[in-house]
Amino acid sequence: MLSELKQVFEPLIIEIPSSAYVHIPFCRRRCFYCDFPVKVVGDRARGENSPSISDYVRAIKREIAATPNIGKPLETVFFGGGTPSLLSANQITQIIESLVQQFGLSSSAEISMEIDPGTFDLEQLQGYVKAGINRVSMGVQAFEQELLQVCGRSHSVDDIWRSIDIIRQVNVPSFSLDLISGLPHQTLAQWQESLLAAVKIAPNHISIYDLTIEPVTAFGKYYKPGVAPLPTDELTAQMYRQSREILTAAGYEHYEISNYALAGYQCRHNRVYWENRSYYGFGMGATSYVEGQRYTRPRKTTEYYDWVRKYTAAYGVIDCPLTPVEEMLLETLMLGLRLQEGVNLSSLSQLFGVPTGEKIEQCLQPYQKQGWIEFVTREKFKYARFTDPEGFLFSNVVLAALFERLT
Repeated sequence: MLSELKQVFEPLIIEIPSSAYVHIPFCRRRCFYCDFPVKVVGDRARGENSPSISDYVRAIKREIAATPNIGKPLETVFFGGGTPSLLSANQITQIIESLVQQFGLSSSAEISMEIDPGTFDLEQLQGYVKAGINRVSMGVQAFEQELLQVCGRSHSVDDIWRSIDIIRQVNVPSFSLDLISGLPHQTLAQWQESLLAAVKIAPNHISIYDLTIEPVTAFGKYYKPGVAPLPTDELTAQMYRQSREILTAAGYEHYEISNYALAGYQCRHNRVYWENRSYYGFGMGATSYVEGQRYTRPRKTTEYYDWVRKYTAAYGVIDCPLTPVEEMLLETLMLGLRLQEGVNLSSLSQLFGVPTGEKIEQCLQPYQKQGWIEFVTREKFKYARFTDPEGFLFSNVVLAALFERLT
């Protein structure tokens, strides 16, 4: 049994991580739909005047310094949150320098940072770029003031346009914009206006997320999926189709279920996740995937600080069991099928056995007849992928069937 496991895992776990995710948990307030590990600091706290933020930066740097360098420079870095743009440029610089010192950094690395409208000024963004940030992702979510208020967002529509003007002045190499569909009271006309506004702004990359109601959030207490004032399932499906129609007509490639990009501007870091490749994770609630092992840091600040103390004392050694074959297969399918090119069935048969590859194909065939799945051959390899937009739209149905068949 152990030899069989080794044969399956060996091609996967030898990959050396070349990506790092850094979680910055601080937010002015918690949005009503958010279930991420965040720490609310209010409207006045900023990196240069907040002891909480300064303490956290020191903890992140200690965690990075204690993490073993397996021997490959970083190709992508992603600062997510939370609201990373609440940190000062100097604090972002310190974290990047810690990563460079511990792991090295490729000269062509993509270094992304999430930013919120109204949380940065011209000098601050210039400082981020000077520190090495070459891609920013701004969480606009909506262009209607009433929808921003419904979501509990801390920014206004005016903040959005002022922040876009700053981004243009700084000329950040790559700029992504996030929108959310399916919000309470949101109409199809409003969604179309948001899409057209995004196209007019012309970022290099656009992410479209359908609202998910999580039980632990404020929305989870107020609303039930599909029940007014939330849009119906049919209306959110129309919004999804409209997104593809408008954005692809504007020249954006629909390269992943929720993501569109101009040629050459796909998010390299997020592709690491979708392709189920290894990566480092740092910070509160962050997950790493290193040498076939996934482990997640505590989601609360005090518990994370305690974890860092124990982690650094142990010189970065964490006792974590090997990921089961079944879990690895399902994650590979779930992540890979999010991509426009789909998953390589030939490769899956090699990694997990021909019977498993045949079982996957048999499970997907009924959805080919429904027009949700298509099989294509590229360079002698057989791929399965969702059709666009209908397959992506019903992806959860197909994935649920796969999970049931394979477990």
